[in-house]
Amino acid sequence: MKTVPSTRRTPVMPVVDRASRLPCAAPDNVELFFPVGTSGPALQQTAEAKTLCMSCPILQACREDALARPAHFAHGVVGGLSEDERHAIHRQERKQVQAR
Repeated sequence: MKTVPSTRRTPVMPVVDRASRLPCAAPDNVELFFPVGTSGPALQQTAEAKTLCMSCPILQACREDALARPAHFAHGVVGGLSEDERHAIHRQERKQVQAR
């Protein structure tokens, strides 16, 4: 019987392991990324989440994904941006398109 070597590649690090190393995926941090409200403690949570985002190795890719798929990332802090900041960026983009 002839054996054929496998062409399957093993990832360098399983996806689950990579995701668990991201600041937003740490069990103690998840709630920071989804503050309730826009004042008081929610402002502090948002600021803390953004601080964690700034140290993330995939910040730019995360931000681009959040801006490209607004319906998928409608809530919380994603890519270092709050919901309001992402909405403002989308409004500005729509205005620029309309002005053309």
